[in-house]
Amino acid sequence: MILLVVIASVLIAGVTIYQYREQSQDYHENRLERKEEQILQSVAYVFRETTYPITEENLQYIFMDEIYKIADVQNVNFNIYDLEGGLVKSSRPSFEADSISNCLDAEILNNLLISPDRRYMEEKTAAGDKYKSSYTYINDNKFKPIGIMNLPYFEDNSFNNMELREFLFRLGGVYLLMLLSAIILAYFISKYITRSLQTISDKMQQTKLTGSNEKINIENPGEEIGKLVDSYNRMIDKLEESAVKLARSEREQAWREMARQVAHEIKNPLTPLRLTVQNFERKFDPTDPNAQTKIKEFSKTLIQQIDTMSNIAGAFSNFANMPAQKNETLNVVKIVKLALEIFHEEYIHFISDEQEIIAKLDRTQLIRVITNLVKNAIQALPDVESPRILVTVASEGNFVKISVADNGVGISDDLKHKIFEPKFTTKSSGMGLGLGMVKNIVENYRGTINFTSHIGKGTVFTIKFPKEKNTKEA
Repeated sequence: MILLVVIASVLIAGVTIYQYREQSQDYHENRLERKEEQILQSVAYVFRETTYPITEENLQYIFMDEIYKIADVQNVNFNIYDLEGGLVKSSRPSFEADSISNCLDAEILNNLLISPDRRYMEEKTAAGDKYKSSYTYINDNKFKPIGIMNLPYFEDNSFNNMELREFLFRLGGVYLLMLLSAIILAYFISKYITRSLQTISDKMQQTKLTGSNEKINIENPGEEIGKLVDSYNRMIDKLEESAVKLARSEREQAWREMARQVAHEIKNPLTPLRLTVQNFERKFDPTDPNAQTKIKEFSKTLIQQIDTMSNIAGAFSNFANMPAQKNETLNVVKIVKLALEIFHEEYIHFISDEQEIIAKLDRTQLIRVITNLVKNAIQALPDVESPRILVTVASEGNFVKISVADNGVGISDDLKHKIFEPKFTTKSSGMGLGLGMVKNIVENYRGTINFTSHIGKGTVFTIKFPKEKNTKEA
């Protein structure tokens, strides 16, 4: 709408300027013709009143004084030439007549001769201004040409230009008012039209694959908007059905995978336990003087395998049943140092440039996160000559940053994308649930966890939690 108003104003302004110029040109051409006709009538009157024979040779005598009278009456200067193009008489004063051509160009004479109406007009330039100059024959009483009348005509467009400027100024004011009105009208119309679309857009941005999505309810929508709303609402229904099916399928798949892994890990200690029992049953001799010692070794083996199965069951239980989240105002530096006190390895070092960094976390879960990461780091250092684990706590903007770095074996690239998956590890010890539990705890507190690792050089796990501002440890 605004663009149409602007285009219309430009087009009308252009048409107006063109029309004014055309009218001005027509006006000057008609005025020039009228002046020619009036001068020719005055010349005919002089011919009727003169006592000289009306010939080409007597033109200078006939118009000796009459040419000035005609110029004064008609308020215009003109010149008279003979048929050969020589200047006979001019109405201009002598000091101005010097600038008048004393002989017409052959081109003018030829064009005048071949002209059907015995009239020729050319455009000239004088002092930077353009003017028209007309040429027409002067006939005697018998309509025989005896001379050529030249009428220079300067077009004065100052009045028309002033009128054009005033008109364009008024027209510009009108179109400026129309433009402002169009902008205001377009704004309200667009707000009215796009109100429903904005509602639909907001709902679409809030649409999630998981969770509940609200349907769109618009009163009295248009036909097209109504169809769009209906399509969106149907999509929400299908999306919820698909989300339920997907969640059920994922849960079933996760539990099947977990059950398979648990069964596999439980079978590992059961096999040597079965072999131990069978071997003890086959070789045990009650009369053997070392029977008591063998019974103790057998019991010790059974207890070790039972403890292994108990650890597996405990790890699975801890992962499946995360404790309720608590928000405590903690000094992270203090809690991390406390978590490291259970480790007695001399190669574990702690660094923090600050004595206190406050965040809202669960004390138990933070300790669990640190201990799991440090245990993983210790397991990565079995064959390292100079093992080293470095735990650091520092502030980074509005976050507290905890890093656990080791110089162990590292993680291969093909396993990096699986590192946080809740699956059992392929190692001979460990359940593989630790990092999955750590990631779950960190994300519950709006934190992030990531790592970098290089084979043979080590791994660095980095955790970031939001800091608590303007608080002190409870």
